[in-house]
Parts: sequence; structure tokens; C-alpha cells
Amino acid sequence: MKKLKYGIVALFALIHAKGFSQNMYELNQHWVCKKNSDVASISPNKLSTTEYSLKNWIPATVPGTVLTTLINNKTVPDPFYGMNNNKIPDIYFTGKGEYTYWFVNDFNENKPKGEEQVWLNFRGINYGCDVYLNGKKLNKETFKGMFLRQRYNITSLLNSNGKNRLAVIVYPPDAVGNPNGGQGGDGTIAKNVSHQYVAGWDWIQPIRDRNTGIWDKVTIEKTGAVDMQYPHVITKVPGVRQPDVTNQAPANVLTSVTLHNNTAATKNGTIKFELAGKSVEKSIALQPNSTQEVALPELIVANPKLWWPNTYGPQNLYTGKVIFTENNGVISDSSSLEIGIRQMRHEWNAHTRSMQVSVNGQPIFIRGGNWVISDELLRFSKERYDAEIRFHKEMNLNLIRVWGGAITERPEFYEACDKYGMLVMQDFWGSGDCNGRWIDPMKLEDQWTRRKYPDDHSLFVESASDMIKMIRNYPSLAIWCGGNEITLVDDIQHALKDSLMPKLDGTRWFIDYSNSDSMSYNSIGGNGDGPYGIQTLPYFWSYRTWPFNSEIGSVGVGDIVSLRRFLPKENQVIPIEIPGKEAVDDSVITYHKYIGYGNSVEKYGKPKDLEDFARKAQLVNYDQYRSLIEGFIGHQWDWYSGIMIWKTQNPWTALRGQMYDYYLDPNACLYGLRTGGQVLHGMWNPADSSIYIANNSFKKADNIMLSVKVYDMNGKDSVLTNVFSEAIPQNSKKIMYISHALKELGKKDGLFLVVELKNDKKALLDQNIYWLPNKEGDYTGLNKMPTSKVDVAYKKVKDGKITVTFSNPKDATVSFFNRVSVVDKQTGDRVLPTFYSDNYVSILPGEQKTIEIEYPFQSGKNYSLEVDGWNKKATQINLN
Repeated sequence: MKKLKYGIVALFALIHAKGFSQNMYELNQHWVCKKNSDVASISPNKLSTTEYSLKNWIPATVPGTVLTTLINNKTVPDPFYGMNNNKIPDIYFTGKGEYTYWFVNDFNENKPKGEEQVWLNFRGINYGCDVYLNGKKLNKETFKGMFLRQRYNITSLLNSNGKNRLAVIVYPPDAVGNPNGGQGGDGTIAKNVSHQYVAGWDWIQPIRDRNTGIWDKVTIEKTGAVDMQYPHVITKVPGVRQPDVTNQAPANVLTSVTLHNNTAATKNGTIKFELAGKSVEKSIALQPNSTQEVALPELIVANPKLWWPNTYGPQNLYTGKVIFTENNGVISDSSSLEIGIRQMRHEWNAHTRSMQVSVNGQPIFIRGGNWVISDELLRFSKERYDAEIRFHKEMNLNLIRVWGGAITERPEFYEACDKYGMLVMQDFWGSGDCNGRWIDPMKLEDQWTRRKYPDDHSLFVESASDMIKMIRNYPSLAIWCGGNEITLVDDIQHALKDSLMPKLDGTRWFIDYSNSDSMSYNSIGGNGDGPYGIQTLPYFWSYRTWPFNSEIGSVGVGDIVSLRRFLPKENQVIPIEIPGKEAVDDSVITYHKYIGYGNSVEKYGKPKDLEDFARKAQLVNYDQYRSLIEGFIGHQWDWYSGIMIWKTQNPWTALRGQMYDYYLDPNACLYGLRTGGQVLHGMWNPADSSIYIANNSFKKADNIMLSVKVYDMNGKDSVLTNVFSEAIPQNSKKIMYISHALKELGKKDGLFLVVELKNDKKALLDQNIYWLPNKEGDYTGLNKMPTSKVDVAYKKVKDGKITVTFSNPKDATVSFFNRVSVVDKQTGDRVLPTFYSDNYVSILPGEQKTIEIEYPFQSGKNYSLEVDGWNKKATQINLN
């Protein structure tokens, strides 16, 4: 039985019924390739037969791109390291022939018996291709389009001996674009229906082959006479729901599916949908060689387990099945689908003057992050998707926006979002930069011409239709967006909004473009985005931005371990900013798109070297993103209905806007954001020195003890207040001002401000530790702290999971900003990805703090735990 939320699947599955078997498998091994110019004298029909020798062809990576294959064969250097990318020929200067390649796979598949059908599926080829099987061409005309899947019935073309050859010649994009340093280079990359960042952007360097290749899964599928595609499931959850109700009111499920009869005879049978122990069905007669979309009766689920966004409730998922059985009892095709029962709504909030999103009748304050792509070279995996989305969950975010200059994200991305409760805003493929919103001297053509990109509008609409069908069943998908910072050209926009969406989905909010006035009223001018870059901490509380801000972001440099992975030794220097430019005095650091910290790092003392700079930058990172998210949460439903950080991750070794680096190593941005977005949270407003309680859940919390105290650099504490309060659901509440006390206590060396929440059993619910500057605004008092006396102990839970407990003596100072890492003892490298329930942790005098750590354990390897604190020398503990 194939598992499918979309038309094509890449998983093994098997079902037996009356002797007929059906399966699907992925062709992801034993590929070889060769440059087209090297075999130009060989006819495609001959090349695609098993008689032709593939000697001297090189191993190919599929799914993958030409450049991925060249990297894996060490033909070109790793473009992520240093300036290696400049050593790789760019397609704009070499011509498209340099990256026009044949990809060939010899596979075994017997010619089927009876009415069994065999299908060849491609989930993504960039940009054009011709496909041959056993000497026969499958496509009449050259196929084009990065976001259009292909499906071929190859039943009659399989060799009787079961040995077959698939040969695909892949052509680069029609317009490859001049990588001249502009956003999307000279803009002409947008003439294709493809991704735009590959010609370069302000956060990435150009991809030299523009990601030409068979970039997504290739599968062989077998069905009976009738096959099913494009199942569509809509869940309806009327009313206002709560996540913890034991007897939930019923939900309604609507299902449809497209059936294909691939024979010359009429096929009679039953289409059946099963879910939660119930089923609905419908009898159908399919005319010869016909296609029919079938809507099934409504299915009612009693007491459903609902799906909720992260921090608001559980992510319950059901397995549903769609089965077509012929009247003779043969199961011709079946599909399984993971279904999350929830309903999305959106409405205008007259107070904030912005749209608000609700799930299951409950308004959700959007805490989102902008996502570009998992890997700039399209090297995707289910495991990497899972790790990255898990990081977003652990940041306490609840939405990811997939930026419009990239791709429609893959099913595996959405599976992870379903699992971790991340709502998704999916852009289509356009941007203000390439598609003509602004005058731009870097662009080849004028705004009027660029406004009409891409060249083939019908291909865009056809591709959009296919992508909607591919991902529409995922409960995490919440919002469709026409494009990044601009509406698409009129006929495409109308086709999306007025035709495709009502017909193919009809359940989600469609935004014209990412900073549209229909999303957020813009009362202060500008583009509806930002600001970007370093800000003072009070800024995030005192400056009122757009009420649903789609892009606002800051810095994101990793620590020295991260930087050493891609900076050559001679370039491991303190970045010195060049006034008026987004550049520093080191060419490699500039090349990796460093964004400046201003004088914020120097406030901790002049850095001695890059290691010291990166260490102090983590303090800035933590503070920036904690203050950013707290400032927005502090004004939720008053100033704001949502925020999306630009951006949370990087698909290569860039030096800006990231909570973890390309190698999945988190920096302090992630944990500052995590702290600031806790479900029940006490926080300090640095703009007016007031204390707030935030409640990011649907439950009211009564009898909350709010405690505010300070510690000096030696660990001496002073209690400012203990007061009972309450936490209003989905809101923030100002409790008190403490400005006078802070000015007096911290004017010499600064201080630590601690805001805590405890329940009526005196259990700690939330602890938030700020470090405040002296009266000159410097943090140099931290350099006077006594050495930490903290004790660190671990306990093994199971292979790959431990708990680590910090114990700080009562007579000690604060043990400040401890970075914890799991290290491979043999290589000395950090083990990645590792997930920490908290990191960069501080422990107050007389207290303990325990964190959980999960890491990818391998039997036979030896691991150690490294702890490196601000006032603690790095130590390693063997993990036996």
C-alpha cells in the first residue's frame, strides 16, 4: 500500500489481495552520469539501451544536482569552505553546455502480467529534460519546469528479461542570469519557473550550475488497472475548542480522489475511505481510458483528537486509508495518509489592524521564522528536515514561512512540521527584487519587463496546481502566499487566487504577497518589513513596527567551533567593519555575508582574537533574540498579531540571521529565543524597566508568585519583590516598575536581574536571568566575576540521551553562560545534531539546574561532555 499525501511517493510499501501485489520504490542508487558534450555522437536511443557500455561514466548523486555529483566525485572543491565557490566555473560564463548532463540508471523490473501497470515518477527536475527508457523516448516535447512532477506509464516499455535502462538528459534553466552581486543577480533567473536565489542574494553566493539536475525523488510504482492520484482530505472542526477536553465535539472529514482507468474496458468498483475505525464508500463505474474525480460522503469522527500548533496542544495524527476495489474483489490501488484533524481560520483584528490566525476556533499569536531552504544545493534528507524543524519547535516558535525565492517545500519538510506543530506559510515563486517592484541598476531589464516574469505563465500556473495538490493535505500548512514582497503578474495572481485556490484547496488564507496591506496595515511607510540587523534592546519594546511583521531580524554568528569549520586559519580574524558598507576587512568573512555587530561586542571588553569575539557575540545573540521575541509578545493583541523572524537558518555557511549553522550546530540565538518564548514567562522591559507576565497558552494561571531579585558580580542577592499575580490566557500583563532600584544597585559593575514565576506549590515555572550593564552602558563588570564553583554531573537515561545537572554552592557567584556540548572523543568534534533542553545556562548561587541532552549515539564510539562557561574554564567529562 503506498503512503501518500501527494501523487508520488518514495517509500516501500506492500499489500496483497487475491494474489495481486502492488509496490513502490525509489531509484536512488547506481546512477551514473556524463557531460552531454562527451557523448554527443551517441544517439539517445542507443545510449538508453543496456547494450551501450557505461564504462568511464562517473557515479551520480540522485536525487541531486550536477554540482552535487561533481563535489562528491571531488572534481570541484567544497563551495562552502573559504572562497572555494570562486574556483567553480559559473554557468553564465561557461555556457549551459558545461552543466548539461546525462543521468543513467540500470534497474530491474519485470514486465507485468495481466492488468498491472508500472509507472515512472519524477518529483522534480531542474530545469528541462528528455527521458528515455530502453531506447524509447517517453516525452514528446522537452519537459520544462522545476516545480512540475512527471509521471509516465512504462508498462509496455519494460524489457521481458527484467533488465531496463533509464536515461535522462537534464538541461539547465533557460535563463541562467548574470551573478553580478544583485539580489538574484541580474534578475533574469526569474524568467524561469524555478528558484531565484541561485544567482546570488544578500545572504548567499551564486550556485554555479544553478542547481541543474534530478533534484528530487525518482520512483517506480505499480498499480492495478485503476490507479488513484491526488487524494484530498478536508477536516472541519466547528466552534471553539480546547486542547485538553476529554469529550471533544465531533469533527467532519471530506475526502475526494482522482481515479484513472488505464484499460480499454469499463471498470466497476468501490472507492472507500477509512479513518478512526469508521469508513465511507462510493460505487463507481470508470469508462475505458478515462479519468474521474470522485467525492466521497462526509465522515464524522466522534471525540476527535485534534492537532494543535506548538506550545498550544498536542500534534495528534491519524492514519487514513483510501482504497479502490474492483467488483471482482481485486484491490487495484490504495493509499495511506497521515491526517491531522484541525481547522484554520483567519479574520481581521480591528484593534491591531492586522489579520489574525486561529486554529480550532482559538486565535494563535504567530511566533514565526523565515525559512529559505534546507540546503542551497538541494541535498535534502528526511533526517535533516526532522532536525531543523525540531530546532524550530525548541525555539518555541509556531510558524515557518517558506520564502518565495526558493521552492515549494518537500513532503518530508511538511511531515516534520506536522510532527512538531509548526504552522507553515508557503510562498510561491517570485520576489520584489527579481520581479520588478523596485528600480535596480543591477538588473538587466526594466521594471515593466521584469514585472511580466516568468516567460511562461501557463507553466507557472500548471506547476502551482501540481504543488498545491502535493502538499494540501498536511495539517501544518496554514497560509498560501503569492510571492515575496510583490504580487505576481496579474494573470498568474488571478489564476492562483480566484481559480486554483478555490478549486484545489479552499480551506486556507491566501495572501497576495508577503507584506501585503491585507495582512498588516502599514501606518509607518517603507516596505512592510524589518528592521534588520543589530538593535538596542529597548528598541524591540518601544518601536512599533508593522502589526503582522513578515520579516524582522538580526545577527547570528556562531562560536569559534562553528567558524573554524569553513574559515581558513588565515581568515580567522576579528571582523573589522568598513563604515558605510556591508563588508569587513577580511575578504572571506565578507564573502560569507557577515552582518555587523556595531560596537555591541566591544561593550563586553575589546576582543583579543576571533575566538574571544565569537564568545562575546553569543551574549549579544542571546540578548538580541530574547528581547526581540519578548518585545513582540509583550505587545501581543495590542500592537501585534504576529511576527516572523528573518531568518532562522542558513542553507550554507553564511554569517547572518541563523539560530544554528549549516552543520546543525546551534548558537546562543536559539536559546535566547527559546527563553523569551516560554509558554508561561516573566520578563523585563528594558525600555521602561517594567516587569511583565506573558501567557502563551489557552489556560489562565492563578496564584502565580512573581519574584524579582538581583545579584551582583560576587553573587550577593537582593530581593526586589515577591507578589502574587495571575497570567491571562494568550496575553501579556504589566505588573510593576523597578527602574529606580536597578539604577542604584548596578551603576558600578552592572548586575544580574532575575525574574521568576512559581506555582502555588512553590515549584519553579519559569526563570529568566538578565545581565545588565553599568551606568556607562558597558558589560565589563562581567569580566570581574570570581571563578565559577559549579559542579557538573550527568546521568545516562539511555544510549544517546543523558541529563546534566549543574549544582552551584550557596557561597559562590553566579555560574554564568555555560555552553554545553557533546564531543566525539576520537575526533574532538562536536556531535551533531544534538538537542539540548536548554543551553548557555546560568546557575544562581545555592541552586541546581538540570537539562536533557539527546545526541546521535553510535555503538563503539566514545563521547565526552564539554562545559565552557563565561567564568568557568572549559572542562570535559567522559560519557562512559
